[in-house]
Amino acid sequence: MDDLETRIAQARGDEPADLILRGGRVFDLITGEMLEGDVAICGDRIAGIGDYDGDSVIDVTGQVLVPGFIDTHLHVESSLVTPFEFDRCVTPRGITTAICDPHEIANVIGLDGIRYFQDASRHLLMDLRVQLSSCVPSTEMETSGARIEADDLQAMMNHPSGIGLAEFMNYPGVIHRDPAAMAKLRLFAGGHIDGHCPQLSGRDLNAYVAAGIRTEHEATTAEEALEKLRKGMRVLIREGSVSKDLQALQPVLTERTAPYMCLCTDDRNPLDIGEHGHLDYMIRTLIAMGTPPLAVYRAASLSAAEAFGLKDRGLIAPGMRADIVALDSLEACNASLVLCGGRVVDDTAFAGRETISPVGRGSVKAPRVAAGDFRYTGNTTRTPVIGITEGKIITQHLNEEIAPQDGDKRPDPGRDLLRIAVIERHGRNGNIATGFVRGFGMKRGAIAGTVCHDHHNIAVVGADYDDMALAANRLSQIEGGFVVTDGGRILAELALPVAGLMSLEPFETVRDSLAQLRDAAKTLGVELEEPFLQLAFLALPVIPALKITDRGMVDVEAFEIIAG
Repeated sequence: MDDLETRIAQARGDEPADLILRGGRVFDLITGEMLEGDVAICGDRIAGIGDYDGDSVIDVTGQVLVPGFIDTHLHVESSLVTPFEFDRCVTPRGITTAICDPHEIANVIGLDGIRYFQDASRHLLMDLRVQLSSCVPSTEMETSGARIEADDLQAMMNHPSGIGLAEFMNYPGVIHRDPAAMAKLRLFAGGHIDGHCPQLSGRDLNAYVAAGIRTEHEATTAEEALEKLRKGMRVLIREGSVSKDLQALQPVLTERTAPYMCLCTDDRNPLDIGEHGHLDYMIRTLIAMGTPPLAVYRAASLSAAEAFGLKDRGLIAPGMRADIVALDSLEACNASLVLCGGRVVDDTAFAGRETISPVGRGSVKAPRVAAGDFRYTGNTTRTPVIGITEGKIITQHLNEEIAPQDGDKRPDPGRDLLRIAVIERHGRNGNIATGFVRGFGMKRGAIAGTVCHDHHNIAVVGADYDDMALAANRLSQIEGGFVVTDGGRILAELALPVAGLMSLEPFETVRDSLAQLRDAAKTLGVELEEPFLQLAFLALPVIPALKITDRGMVDVEAFEIIAG
């Protein structure tokens, strides 16, 4: 008999099931009931719920069984580890499907980066779905390591891991009908297209949604989320290491809205995952805030599956993928057992995976810099300053009076006015742009990184030019990563040699290194909980209001580089 006949036979009880989960209760996401009975599994599918015999039995007495969780939007690169270590880091927490956009690595090495993720997806325990990156580069106001056009994407379509087109960040290109944007949208017309339109509303939002874009993870207020829901978008509640929107959007998630709401992390690193969790953290936090468990678990699985056309998961029901999480309680959301496609997630399963060689080595080709390269010239005192709001990637466009001294507007830690610079590192032009930022609280030293969305040039912020130069030059020596310097010394560092974005070390090592980096940053006076990813987002020119790239300070609302 083929697999279909075998599954039907096991579902009827004509044959013993391959695997039985016995003694638990199934949380039914359709009715909200707790169902008693065995869960019978045939291969990678659920055969049924009821009274079954099986070749193998796992005792889950006292546990609640829920469908595996689906992270609807993330960048694996932001976990700072390879897809294989990301799998080992989050799958034991119940994340059985992750929908990723590999545009971080694509902005460094192009199509080879997307192929790396596609190839890796075949060897993981979790089901990693690889969207095709829509905006490489994200705008024309930055220097990226690669460029991907519609013809390039067409050649990458139809991979088994694919769903559609990843977040379309160039929303001005959509609403103003840029020809390159139109070509990509037409290529995926009728398929899935992810959205990215922070603070867009009214007729501009109508135009964006009319293009066929149906999901949105950039809503940061309840009002913004509700308008997007009313216009037919699926709103993805995001809680990353920097972008923390759960508190603001929690009131919007109800049993009525849950079919159109999902959960995502976007950018979350192993330190946050280790200290707090991943989607499991979001689930227990939402329930603790008063959201009905049925609404939360629907958003975490069934609604996510429906939003992305994954009809084979999201429920514990006959014929569905056997993506199952056993919990001590709905409220605590601590996974004691995880099955991905019928396979038990454990050390043995991880050890049995095949791996592939990393890509993107030697990608940091930045010019060597000196202290004088960080001067900020100008003969007027009025100066644009990036204002950080902790927990948000949206920034303020501030203007401060800063008097030039010997032709240079110097950092002023007493006013929390620090120098920020972006150095082109792809070997294209050697650009260096400088500006000011407020919100780090740094009193001395510097921090720098090659995780710098989305172009991933070198971003450095500091109170001292010599320390900034030391940090930036060290990044070239270690093939990218993060560095903290003070008084001419390197206090802490983390090498990320895979395209300057990912470590080759286990996630536990990366987690511990991030803790050391955070502690070192605090000795400089840094007050931000996650200063390195906060720094990375200050260079993303598609998020309002003021940002910086290697080409200068960017007024995102005007979508133009500020004349310096």
